[in-house]
Amino acid sequence: MVAKLAKGFWPKVARIILRNRILILLGIIGFTVFMALQWKNIRFSNTESNILPDDHPATIQYNAFTKIFGEEGNAIVLAVRDSALFTPENFNRWNRLAKQLEAFPEIDFVVALENLKVLEKDSQTQGFVMEPFLKSPPKTKQEIDSLKNHLFNELPFYDNLVYNPKSGTIQTIAYLDKDILNTAVRNEFILNDLADLVKTFEEDTQLDVRISGMPYIRTWNTKSITDEIGVFIVAALLVTSLIFFFFFRSFRATFISMFVVIIGVMWAFGILGLLQYEITILTALIPPLIIVIGIPNCIFLINKYQQEVNKHGNQAKSLQRVISKIGNATLMTNITTASGFATFIILDSDLLKEFGIVASINIIGIFILSLLIIPIIYSFMPLPKTKHLKHLNKRWMDFFVNWMERMVRDHRIAVYLTTVGVLVLSIVGIYQIKITGSRIEDLPKNTHFYKDIQFFEEEFDGIMPMEIVVDTERKNGVLKPATLKRMDQLGTIIDEIPELSRPISVVDLIKYSKQAFYNGIPKYYQLPTSQENTFIMDAARKSSSDGNLLESFVDSTGQTARLTTFMQDVKIDRMEEIEKDVQQAIDKFFPSERYNVYMTGKALLFLKGTRYLVKNLLMSLALAIGLISLFMAYLFRSFRMVIISLVPNLLPLIVTAGVMGYLGIPIKPSTILVFSIAFGISVDDTIHFLAKYRQELATHRWHIKRSVYAALRETGVSMFYTSIVLFFGFSVFIISSFGGTKALGGLVSATLLFAMLSNLILLPSLLLSLERSIANKQVLKKPQIDILPKEEDNIKEK
Repeated sequence: MVAKLAKGFWPKVARIILRNRILILLGIIGFTVFMALQWKNIRFSNTESNILPDDHPATIQYNAFTKIFGEEGNAIVLAVRDSALFTPENFNRWNRLAKQLEAFPEIDFVVALENLKVLEKDSQTQGFVMEPFLKSPPKTKQEIDSLKNHLFNELPFYDNLVYNPKSGTIQTIAYLDKDILNTAVRNEFILNDLADLVKTFEEDTQLDVRISGMPYIRTWNTKSITDEIGVFIVAALLVTSLIFFFFFRSFRATFISMFVVIIGVMWAFGILGLLQYEITILTALIPPLIIVIGIPNCIFLINKYQQEVNKHGNQAKSLQRVISKIGNATLMTNITTASGFATFIILDSDLLKEFGIVASINIIGIFILSLLIIPIIYSFMPLPKTKHLKHLNKRWMDFFVNWMERMVRDHRIAVYLTTVGVLVLSIVGIYQIKITGSRIEDLPKNTHFYKDIQFFEEEFDGIMPMEIVVDTERKNGVLKPATLKRMDQLGTIIDEIPELSRPISVVDLIKYSKQAFYNGIPKYYQLPTSQENTFIMDAARKSSSDGNLLESFVDSTGQTARLTTFMQDVKIDRMEEIEKDVQQAIDKFFPSERYNVYMTGKALLFLKGTRYLVKNLLMSLALAIGLISLFMAYLFRSFRMVIISLVPNLLPLIVTAGVMGYLGIPIKPSTILVFSIAFGISVDDTIHFLAKYRQELATHRWHIKRSVYAALRETGVSMFYTSIVLFFGFSVFIISSFGGTKALGGLVSATLLFAMLSNLILLPSLLLSLERSIANKQVLKKPQIDILPKEEDNIKEK
């Protein structure tokens, strides 16, 4: 019943398309205009996507932290490492820059030399007061040297916060208004106002200003993504059109194919706007992906049309057969490709879920466009000329097809031995793969903001915040001497870890208070003794401004404190070691029955998110393989055919994984994506070949050899064309400045190249060796569902 329905369905679809050409074209134009109107909803991502789901313990802890202390990644840091800064003119100009920054409404407050406060003891009230570090702008070099000596040698509280005493680097910290942190206003401020301000300062002083901080990095990262979208689209169109023209030697066919994929790109942007998804580093890849995936559809349809014209020269019959014979197989291949992307939808990560939804919808969309536009446009055109059909009989292509036939016919043992050898080598390579990655590893290496990140890691031990929250579970428990001592001990352990910066917390403020109590003598920068604690706390209570400082480190009840450190860009395995060491210190100094202490911050969220993502992407790959296996089982109703179809597609994945191991390419979110995508695409060739093979079996009365060779000769050319287009199409992503996008392009291209060879040589070999027993059974008497209609039209003609 299913076979009969499938058999009659596609000829009916062909009649509907060819009889309603004008109406369909008007419908496509109307829908394209509608999609273009959705472009106004497109916006670029201003937020940092949290890979972890909302109910993950790490996310819950981070949200609890931000509820008490607010967003922690809102600082932009500016620094100068140059002795020329310490001249009256440049020093005062640097301070004026801080003042100009603070005047912007986008800036909440600034910590800089210009407004630096010194904690001093008030002789009248016996409390503490905050006096300005700069009483007036210095006018001589001697004044600046005196200020520098005071800062570097007498104010340890600000060590690694506004200065590095070893290199003499001075830093200004500008805290963005948290309300604009995840909006386009942030981007406009950083790209325009901040850039102009710094440029003017550099021109005035000839000093090199380094800038970093999470908002700054995210803004320039977004700009880099935006700039690359257009480059990818142009590169993909150029590469695929050149290869297409080289194969078909027809401007007409090339322009028709480009027309199809350009409309597909317009739909892709429209769907992003319609669903109101932000353009991220992944969704930015969808328009060029649609070009690369859409061209193979065009190749199969146009190649079939030209084959039919070459056979009998009847245009109407040729167009009808293009739809009825290729339509179902092309639908099946596009469904499997879409399935590879759709597996990302099950993940809890919004970033991958949105990528999976938009990609899978657009893949089906580009199939519909190809099926409708190509036959309709050709129906209005004259028949292809003889010169346009010459590519069907190219000598080099005949040589390639003959070589494949010879390998399958005469060298199957060699094919199997080579396969086993490659498999063994690949498995050895897989054991050398490491699961790793880092927070900024995939950022563009040749950009100024990446070099500035390295500068701040060298000078201030990192820019990625890591927070430790200490909940004493009682009011005012933070300021108890025992709690302060435990936090100080934990801080000492953290300071000994080379990849972490010196932590800053309420402990430093208490130490600073003791130093101020003893008239600013640096050696008293330490926690007070139990006797001193009474006097110092009494002095703190008499202070008018000390509470403002305390708010940054302790909540309003005095129950919860934060300890902030910054982490360098380290690999995930080292990050795990650091997390383990810090957790051991927490367990040692803070008894769980008295304190609730946990680690959080962007650095830890990245670590947990990467672990979570790798695990879930492996699950999505397994799901993709499972779904496509079920799909094959439904089509062929034969377990052995499922195995035969999977082997040539799983082998390239194993080979790619082995190559990654030998080349030292780690498993990380940007590389694990490769396997689901490549598997969904590579299985297309298998479906086209097996579909034609089934058809040839019926035509050749179940003669396996003839059927395999006939299928290889007819589909081999199209499979070769599409694989080459896909290889070079995905290769355009190698020009990206993002490491993850480069890896995606290079690895998918390599995998698809391996898959082409596997499907053209290993698959026919397996069919010849293993399919005989099936052919002799009733299983092959008639397939449960026809992928391609049988050659009954040819029989009727005869």
